[in-house]
Amino acid sequence: MSGRSVTEFYGIGVGPGDPELITLKAARLIAQLPVLAYPAPLEGESLARRIAAAHIPAGAIEIPIRMPMSPAHTPAFDAYDRAAQEIDAHLKAGRKVGVLCEGDPLLYGSFVYLLERLGDRHPATIVPGVSSMMACAALARFPLATQDGSVALAPASLPEAELERRLAHADSAVLFKVGRHLDTVARVLERLGMAEGAVYVARAGQAGETILPLAEARARGGIYFAMVLARKSAR
Repeated sequence: MSGRSVTEFYGIGVGPGDPELITLKAARLIAQLPVLAYPAPLEGESLARRIAAAHIPAGAIEIPIRMPMSPAHTPAFDAYDRAAQEIDAHLKAGRKVGVLCEGDPLLYGSFVYLLERLGDRHPATIVPGVSSMMACAALARFPLATQDGSVALAPASLPEAELERRLAHADSAVLFKVGRHLDTVARVLERLGMAEGAVYVARAGQAGETILPLAEARARGGIYFAMVLARKSAR
């Protein structure tokens, strides 16, 4: 522990969009921590902050981590570098810092990039959050696994052949970040016998929430904040 700060920073999952899906622990910490950071678009409101807004106390120091929010962008490492430096300064000054994350901090979460930069210097506490896939499954009443079934999680942006390879031996699949890749997802699921009964869920727990059969969603076109849930047909 030599050289490590005795203060802590927190990765706090705030859920997929519905403010009522914040855990009691997350709500308590958000209300107590003096510094709160969160991912945000280059302009406009942060979704993570909007979800947690009712619990953020007046006077809290806020650190919006502004970066491009588009399907084509890669992780904005320079933004995480700057945020890590600012968070590090607060921690060294004895102020605890919470990082608000949509969904769960460690499942495709932005907190991972800060943990990589700060975790070797500051003790980190992770507060799990309701992930988007669990919220989508609940909304669609879609069982993800039973008994000894396996579930594959994959970003829809993978090359088609690689996506098929990753899903080939799974009983169920959860495809993230669908957007413009919806046709690719549909073709892969059709070849694997998983298209029948597949469901598209967009903006789970947010305004504009949409739940559609895969075929209908394919005809309309997908958005980035959406996923597809699928499973192999019973034989």
